[in-house]
Amino acid sequence: MTATETAPRPPSGAAPTTKHPNRRAWTVTGLLVVFMMVNFADKSVLGLAADEIRADLGLTATEFGLANSAFFLLFSVSGALVGLLLADRVATRRLLLAMAVLWSLAQIPPAIGGGLAVLIGSRLVLGAAEGPAFPVAQQAALSWFPDHRRNLPGALVTLGVTLGVITAAPGLTWVIQEHGWRAALWVVGAVGALWSVVWLLAGGDGPFRSGDAPDASGTAPSTTSGTASGTDSPRPTSPAPADEAGAVPGYRRVLATRTWAGVTLAYFSSYWIVGLMVAWLPSYLRNGLGYPADTAGTLVVSPWAVGAVVLLGQAVLTGRLMRRGVGSRTARGRVGGVLLLIGAVSLFCVPLADTATAKTALLALGLGTGGSYATIAATTVAELAPPRRRGGALGTMNALVTTAGLIAPVVVGRFIDTQGNAGYESAVLLSGALLTLGALASLTLVDPARDAARLRTSLRK
Repeated sequence: MTATETAPRPPSGAAPTTKHPNRRAWTVTGLLVVFMMVNFADKSVLGLAADEIRADLGLTATEFGLANSAFFLLFSVSGALVGLLLADRVATRRLLLAMAVLWSLAQIPPAIGGGLAVLIGSRLVLGAAEGPAFPVAQQAALSWFPDHRRNLPGALVTLGVTLGVITAAPGLTWVIQEHGWRAALWVVGAVGALWSVVWLLAGGDGPFRSGDAPDASGTAPSTTSGTASGTDSPRPTSPAPADEAGAVPGYRRVLATRTWAGVTLAYFSSYWIVGLMVAWLPSYLRNGLGYPADTAGTLVVSPWAVGAVVLLGQAVLTGRLMRRGVGSRTARGRVGGVLLLIGAVSLFCVPLADTATAKTALLALGLGTGGSYATIAATTVAELAPPRRRGGALGTMNALVTTAGLIAPVVVGRFIDTQGNAGYESAVLLSGALLTLGALASLTLVDPARDAARLRTSLRK
């Protein structure tokens, strides 16, 4: 008898799979990593050219902060609208393609010319197109994996943010120095257009988009998580809160859980760090710490590199804990809270350091660790929310969280205008305080297994 004849066949009713489901899943995940790389290259280009743009357009720090904040004005709104109205109804393949095309088009007006008004208008459009990017990319990646295998692909998609800065910062800095900041906009626009073509040919939605489906062998995956009582003894959980008739809780109930509130508060503090790094870190390195432009363009990568290591380490640790039966209250909520605390302590120590080198090292550790909560937030909400509410729950969380990016650039710009270079350290201390609050929220409120069980119970009342 041949190997083909003895191989197990999927049972009837199994979800259709590709010939090599694992290969396809990781191919799509890889494309989504590149998607997030392009996404953050688009965001970071203004921060890398901060001094050149301010000099060319005659902007104050507050005005430049306003241009960065304009990106987030519609970012949150579009994230919520797409999450609530489209993410659970329209194929993520189409949504991601539309976003990437709009990103590329949005770069053209300021690349051609114009002043502050054109720059702000372009960033408004870019922000509206990028607002839903992270939750939809996470939803697309997670649709290829069952819950117990989602930590690594979720971390890799988030890692795309870091890789985008690591690969783009030195190259775009060189383009800006040699050819001007408008040339850098043409570069990121062209890369976005190229990704759109590849995604059109190879992208797609996975078999777990509408709930946990059988794997390639036809076997339904098993998942374990924490208990409904708030303890950490392992227990099996259903993939989504639902009653016997297949009903699911409304968005109001999902968003009212302590887990959703806690993870959103924690992620807000982490996203503040991201907004700070994108808009002002290159300028801080050049003006606050005295590094030349080319050195700053290299050092700006350091917090993102630390974040990449932390993201992968967190994914491995969380996955290992959950496979051993440790509840997600600890594996996600407490692990994430500790990371935020490490970031807060590191930032509080920055003003105490005596040298630029020591300050840079503390910044790298504090910003890199503090900005690494995104994967925990996405996988926690994916565990909590039923599939038909997952896109909306992720999108609404992302919309609220990214208001930090709207506020941070203007606040820091105001600090710099009123305090000079001392304003950079004021911003660092404020960021440490926000991370402390986020850590407490993650440590005390996040328990997706408990709240998922409560959602199921509420359906039977």
